Amino acid sequence: MANNHLTGIGSESKQLATWYLTVAAILFGAQLLFGLVAAIQYVMPGFLFEILDFSIARMLHINALVVWMVFAMFGSVYWLLPDETGIETIGIKVGKLLFWVFTAAIVVVVLVFLFVQVGPADETTIWFITEGREYIEAPRWADIGIVVVVLGFVFNLYATGMKGNRSGIVTVIMADMLAFAGIYLAGMFFTDNITVDQYWWWWVIHLWVEATWEVYVGALAAYGLITMIGAHRKVVEMWLWIEVAMLFGSGILGMGHHYFWIGTPEYWWEIGALFSALEPLPLVAMFIHVLYDWGKTQGAQEALGKKTSVINNKPAFTWFVLNAFGNFLGAGVWGFFHTMPQVNLYTHGTQFTSAHGHLAFFGAYATILIGMMYLAVQGTNGIKVLRSTKTSIWAVSMIAGGVLGMTVALTLAGYVQVLVSRAQMGATWAGYFDGQSGMWFSQAMDWRLLMGFVTFLGFLLLAKDLLTTGKNPVHER
Repeated sequence: MANNHLTGIGSESKQLATWYLTVAAILFGAQLLFGLVAAIQYVMPGFLFEILDFSIARMLHINALVVWMVFAMFGSVYWLLPDETGIETIGIKVGKLLFWVFTAAIVVVVLVFLFVQVGPADETTIWFITEGREYIEAPRWADIGIVVVVLGFVFNLYATGMKGNRSGIVTVIMADMLAFAGIYLAGMFFTDNITVDQYWWWWVIHLWVEATWEVYVGALAAYGLITMIGAHRKVVEMWLWIEVAMLFGSGILGMGHHYFWIGTPEYWWEIGALFSALEPLPLVAMFIHVLYDWGKTQGAQEALGKKTSVINNKPAFTWFVLNAFGNFLGAGVWGFFHTMPQVNLYTHGTQFTSAHGHLAFFGAYATILIGMMYLAVQGTNGIKVLRSTKTSIWAVSMIAGGVLGMTVALTLAGYVQVLVSRAQMGATWAGYFDGQSGMWFSQAMDWRLLMGFVTFLGFLLLAKDLLTTGKNPVHER
């Protein structure tokens, strides 16, 4: 991003956005790398044994996923805020300071995970090594630091939104960030009762993602469609508010599908199963409505002999469209595969869950955040029309194909576990090991590894394209 064209209103905010998005891209690569290590260890258990064990590689893989997406979310807000409000972000110097604090904290946590790994299993471990709660393993000091950074970010957002021209998109993000910050706090305290503890843990693990992240993605989708194809603001903001209503309603109730096996009342069976499937629908409806309207407008202009508008950022648009349908498949279809309690009795804790997780996180979040990276590349380099390159086409094809391939492989592995471990052998330890050692399961894990390599190669092409496409002479400036 050497040819920086960020001048005028919002230049400081957009510069900070590029910092966040750059670190996000680096952490995205780290997430894929540690995932690849874990996939190799599934096939070759001795790989890096007692150097980087599977439990640590998996922990780094999952935590890097969460952190790179949070970095990209913050960067995306700092990018769109001046465009939506018409003013420079308030408190930008505080924002830049908090960026360096956040980045330094993440580096320290990763180094501790890599080189310390385990502690004495007392308060020292919780405060300085890991809290030990799956998916939110960050030590207590880092937990508190993340809260401070988010509060500073929320202050910048609210101060800017209150002073500038507050659009519907900014209003939704402002409301969403309160929930984003608040729900995270649910994972910072412990209870002696395992059911209560798991209850609050799921509020972070799933509601944080399924409600606040999904609403946030809807706001980005609305901004992106307006920016790239000139979508009608009234249409996208209408669907955005529908999404807010459905996601906060269906997200809270749909989370009940996690309550099946932790001692909560049985009414959560039907409630959780039903509402889980509704969450991705508004986002898909927004895309279909906007693209339909846009297509009709283009057709009418052609009929009148007028010049039609162009998509001014093809790579970003590709990732945004992929988001709509990836969200529907990953969060909707694959999520619904195993949330009905009658089915979840057999699929709980199998590779079905992993298949859903891979496609849902990629389809719902990674796609649109990568699209925002391309919007930042376009704006940073002063490009009016950013066209797809061979590298960008190969990147999106390999990443999407690789993730879909992993999802199918993990689905087949989950099917074997359900058939052998659960249905045939009654969920015994012997059944578990028989399922893990079966030919179909082993072959599925081999395919998952192969597709993991394809995904990682796609990421390398993506990184190359993001770094070089701004210098490509074929783009209109």
